[in-house]
Amino acid sequence: MIKGDVVDNETAAFYQFFGMPAVSPASVSDVLDSAGPNDDVEVEIASNGGDVFAASEIYTMLKNYQGNVTVNVQGLAASAASVIAMAGDKVSISPTAQIMIHKAWSQPAGNADDLEHEASILNGIDQSIASAYEAKTGMDQTDLLQLMANETWLTASDAVDKGFADEIMFANDQQLQPVNAISHIPPKSAVNKLMNLIYKADKDKTNPSKEEDTTNNQSAELRNSKLAILMGKNKEEAN
Repeated sequence: MIKGDVVDNETAAFYQFFGMPAVSPASVSDVLDSAGPNDDVEVEIASNGGDVFAASEIYTMLKNYQGNVTVNVQGLAASAASVIAMAGDKVSISPTAQIMIHKAWSQPAGNADDLEHEASILNGIDQSIASAYEAKTGMDQTDLLQLMANETWLTASDAVDKGFADEIMFANDQQLQPVNAISHIPPKSAVNKLMNLIYKADKDKTNPSKEEDTTNNQSAELRNSKLAILMGKNKEEAN
């Protein structure tokens, strides 16, 4: 359960003392350690984010886990929590949920040299965060950094379109069509539509109306006449 703030292990004790919701690398490690070697793991996320490096630990643990990892974004997966979401082998998002990404920030103090140093650190952190997004979405890191700079809020549809999520929860899956090919496979809906049209056409041929039957007979007679003439017979002989 990735609920509440994402914090380091020491800060988690502070949250626990006051009964505030939080998740830490240690709490996730305890769950994974208690799982069997072939157990699948479901990660439920509704978090505003938190400590970048704590989120990196959790992300790494989930990526290294031997079983299948399914992430369910139930509410908001913001900031550091969005990084954790990228660890899923499959990421599902509720139609009412969102994923929010932005650049890292801090509260530095010091002289100009200190601030320039802090800026370089934050730029490196942004690139690390974007690497997790890049691995999941396949997008160019430059484009991802721009989305982060804009503080981008992704709806469920946006998240799927851009590759941050694989599917929207509760969507109609009646047309499931697993495919393993490098060519385009027509969807089942198109195949079914064509089959219905072919069936209707065959049915019409089997039971033609009187008008259609007369037209077909006339066409057959004309075709036979032309064939006879080509074979060297005159029109009278052909008839």
